[in-house]
Amino acid sequence: MKKVILLFVVLFVTFSCQSQKDERIKVVSKAEFKTMINGENIQLIDVRTPKEYSDGFIKGAKNINVNDTAFESEIQKLDKSKPVYIYCRSGARSQTALPRK
Repeated sequence: MKKVILLFVVLFVTFSCQSQKDERIKVVSKAEFKTMINGENIQLIDVRTPKEYSDGFIKGAKNINVNDTAFESEIQKLDKSKPVYIYCRSGARSQTALPRK
């Protein structure tokens, strides 16, 4: 689990310049992230494949495979009033999954 959290933090740091251009995306520190994902009012989304997800995931995460044809429709089902935290293995798929303006 620590590896997944670390990868998530690395993802946000890696894409922080791009993320700062979109007001809907917030880069958070590792400490903030740990606190935020323990809250009950969030949606934690793992965008890896079901196989990767089954190998280990952050407790409470929902698997929505970014490469699946149903990805967009599944994302649309999320509660728009709650923050969404997206993670994957290396950051590439999370970047793909980010909303476009």
